[in-house]
Amino acid sequence: MTKTLVPANTPIDSRILVLRSQRVMLDADIAGLYGVTTSRLKEQIRRNRERFPHDFMFQLTRTEKAQVIAKCDHLQRLKFSAVLPVAFTEHGALMLANVLKSSRAVRISIEVVRAFIRLREAVASHRDLATKRDTLERKYNRQFKVVFDAIRALMNPVKRRARRIGFAPNR
Repeated sequence: MTKTLVPANTPIDSRILVLRSQRVMLDADIAGLYGVTTSRLKEQIRRNRERFPHDFMFQLTRTEKAQVIAKCDHLQRLKFSAVLPVAFTEHGALMLANVLKSSRAVRISIEVVRAFIRLREAVASHRDLATKRDTLERKYNRQFKVVFDAIRALMNPVKRRARRIGFAPNR
């Protein structure tokens, strides 16, 4: 029986966030995946500072930390931490596996890179579809205007007011 590297309740894809227009993972999430503590992770970063330039990692501001905690339920434990989290780009997460030097870190880093690739492909696919739709729309605009309007309406659903629950007396 093989042991799974990533626990089933923590898929890597859901740990990737967008901060400062970059796809990143937070130090707490990466530490959990690599099987080390966050303090051990940061210790290795301090020892190998030249391997982590600013485009590989950055520290969150207090505002960013509050936004991330509000958005991600699994990060509630960071709410009362005085230390600001560190965010790692795809390259920074890969570099961590090199400085941690454990076989688990190497295996997990492969899964982390695959998760970043899946996300990149999904974004590219979405852009390609939008480009194709725009091209078709320009080509057949007059003939199929009704169809394209319907497709556009389906892509941007209208938010409806929630129905009130309970008894409403006649007035």
